[in-house]
Amino acid sequence: MTEGALTRLHSGCLSRIFIRTTSLAFLFCLAIILSSSNMALATENQITENQITEKPATENQIPNEIADKITVTVGEWPPFLTQELEGNGVVAEMIIEIFASQGIEAELTFLPWGRGYYEASIGEFQAMGVWMHKQEREKEFLFSEPILHEQFVFFHRKDMDFDWDKMSDLKNYRLGGGIKYSYGPKLDAAVTDGTLFMDRGPSDEVNFHKLLTGRIQIYPQEKSVGYFALMNHFSAEDRDQITHHPKPILNNLSYVLFPKALEGSAELVVRFNRGLKEFRESGAYDRYMKRLTDDETS
Repeated sequence: MTEGALTRLHSGCLSRIFIRTTSLAFLFCLAIILSSSNMALATENQITENQITEKPATENQIPNEIADKITVTVGEWPPFLTQELEGNGVVAEMIIEIFASQGIEAELTFLPWGRGYYEASIGEFQAMGVWMHKQEREKEFLFSEPILHEQFVFFHRKDMDFDWDKMSDLKNYRLGGGIKYSYGPKLDAAVTDGTLFMDRGPSDEVNFHKLLTGRIQIYPQEKSVGYFALMNHFSAEDRDQITHHPKPILNNLSYVLFPKALEGSAELVVRFNRGLKEFRESGAYDRYMKRLTDDETS
């Protein structure tokens, strides 16, 4: 083989080696680029998936483990719930103590009844007190065991000989009442159909003034609520002129409500019921209720 042919052969071999090497390098680089792209895409998909599945918790939402501090909305219902008294009333004190017995600090917020109901229903509060049971409320709330037994009676002057057994016995009396106030289905129906006449006033204070001056003869009201109004707005001389009939118009149970909008409510109502049961068994509940009867007879 001549020197020139050898040179050409050597040159051709080097050329083929260069081409193969270059091709292999290109394929290697392409593989690295594709692998990096797939890793970036997988990472991006993982981030997107996490962003979708991880829902931000609302400010007041209770996680699976119960919070150690909650807010409870309540309305004015003296002497049970009221900002007029130290401790905010008997029921307010019981609610706070019952939650505390379960390791939960409860903070009360007083709101108008309608506003409190709405804000609790959408989860702005972890509980709401106190409300009577109605079937339509079960759509939005879980109910505790009853925390309060309310008893509505007729107040009247002591110098009037008053007795009654059925609604028709009241037709010769002039009744007082609260504006847009319900006294149970039987009394409400008797007023609506005209069997009874009710002169309604804006407050207990106004209605008791009417009772004292003879403008009305009987006034239906929850017993403890009525005596609280008498103690706080009337003299001892005025109070001594009024009593109540022992036969109740209506017996009503009230409850603490827990919004279904919050996932922790089911566990929270279990904890509250356990605390309420312990509260009753220890005698603490009776001691609180006795404070009301002591006020009525003082």
